[in-house]
Amino acid sequence: MDAKTVAAHWEANAENWTHYSRAGHDKYRDALNTPSFLAFLPEIEGLTGLDLGCGEGTNTRSVAAQGAKMTGLDIAPTFLRHAQETEASDPRGITYVLGDGLTLPFPEASFDFATAFMSMMDMSDQAGVLREVFRVIQPGGFFQFSILHPCFVPPRRRNIRNEAGEPVAVEIADYFRETNGDVETWIFSSIPAEERANVRAFTVPRFHRTLSSWVGMIVAAGFTIEALNEPMADEATAAAVPTVADTRIAPLFLHFQLRKAA
Repeated sequence: MDAKTVAAHWEANAENWTHYSRAGHDKYRDALNTPSFLAFLPEIEGLTGLDLGCGEGTNTRSVAAQGAKMTGLDIAPTFLRHAQETEASDPRGITYVLGDGLTLPFPEASFDFATAFMSMMDMSDQAGVLREVFRVIQPGGFFQFSILHPCFVPPRRRNIRNEAGEPVAVEIADYFRETNGDVETWIFSSIPAEERANVRAFTVPRFHRTLSSWVGMIVAAGFTIEALNEPMADEATAAAVPTVADTRIAPLFLHFQLRKAA
């Protein structure tokens, strides 16, 4: 699947995704993944940053709140419209740009750092995107991105629950089957049952890569892996937001922190 087809899927998803995520239905993002990602970030106050695959801008705004001057880039015009409308009503100094990660519309060494919240795994040519990000980051800068954990969220994953409905194990398969646009169809699980029949399901192209493939692409692009993070919900969070309790069994997400040599 090429980038143009990927863009069409995300443009079709964008309106509903924005509505339901902003309504609080993206439980994994809000309760666990984004807070863990932000806590993992190095000091960014006063730096310039690029948020790759920024969507409707919620995470970009969270990074800007830590004192960085942000630019958000996405392939879906509807996502960017929502992001720009929010910026107009509550300015954070963010510039939003329509673009593709394979051909970033910025000069070499334009940014001190880059972030990508759960977007790298949805790109058709991750190796090419990594090379582009490396190009636009200044020497000494970093790139931090989150993905579905390749070891624990391969093409087949199923939570195993006890009689009380609590997650007790995870069944996985097809880890070594790298995919090139297999389309997954789903909606946020917390959308009320009475609304589900009228919700257009998201269609998300999947580009699964093994962990060794990710490391190989990262090293080939010129980056050094500085740190990894595997978010796990603590007991209080799992009790308050049962959706994320399965991350106490096995990680759902993996965060990479990469460095470009000075």
